[in-house]
Amino acid sequence: MTKRLDGKIALVVGAGSIGPGWGNGKATAVLFAREGAKVVCADVNPKAAEETAAIIREEGGEAAALAADVSKSADMAAAVEKTLEAFGRLDVLDYNVGLAHVGGVVEVTEDDWDRMFDVNLKGCFLAMKHAIPVMEAQGGGSIVAISSIASIRHTGMPYSTYYATKAAMNHLVRTTAVDYAAKRIRVNAVLPGLMKTPMVEHSAGLAKAYAEGDVEEMWRVRDAQVPMGHMGDAWDVANACLFLASDESKYVTGLELVVDGGITLKYS
Repeated sequence: MTKRLDGKIALVVGAGSIGPGWGNGKATAVLFAREGAKVVCADVNPKAAEETAAIIREEGGEAAALAADVSKSADMAAAVEKTLEAFGRLDVLDYNVGLAHVGGVVEVTEDDWDRMFDVNLKGCFLAMKHAIPVMEAQGGGSIVAISSIASIRHTGMPYSTYYATKAAMNHLVRTTAVDYAAKRIRVNAVLPGLMKTPMVEHSAGLAKAYAEGDVEEMWRVRDAQVPMGHMGDAWDVANACLFLASDESKYVTGLELVVDGGITLKYS
């Protein structure tokens, strides 16, 4: 490791994993710590947050864990406040939360629509709402929001809520980047493509839509879709986040960084 985040404090929202293995947020939190950051791991599942923090501590890093429902303003405010209490500042906010619910505009229920917007979009808004004043007061910071290639392409899956929320996230990132550029707060998005993560594996709707519920067949189909011949993994997302969190990207803001093995080059 090159300590690219040495001295920085990071809050990773969605730092747990829904099942065994490495989810995007879990890998990002651990990689940030390996690169020198002190990390606060926030997740709706407190056990998952603590598992990630424990990995960081076992590797010699510093980490705290907390439970947070991203759809609640009080929880996001508390996450920022606890970061300040633990480590004194906030340099990096990584919003790594997203739910994918299969269903087009006819099939999806109004309750599911509202829930997806609360988690995928409102949560991002609330995280930035409470983090930005802290970053502004301290002279700058970096915000990384995890979007998706579903925000810019139809991916073959009928999930209108995911398309809509992630597209809105992109524009929220772009416009917020402009609003705070002069304050030295950078706001960027990472757009993962087809990834092999626990969230995808445990999404019954995706496995059913891809391969009638056969997870192994879903992996095969998804691999075959990608020009590189295979899906990405959580570490591909984490490395993109690392670049945007580090000072190596100090002149980069409002970016939509696509991490997809070339698949969006095929979509039309």
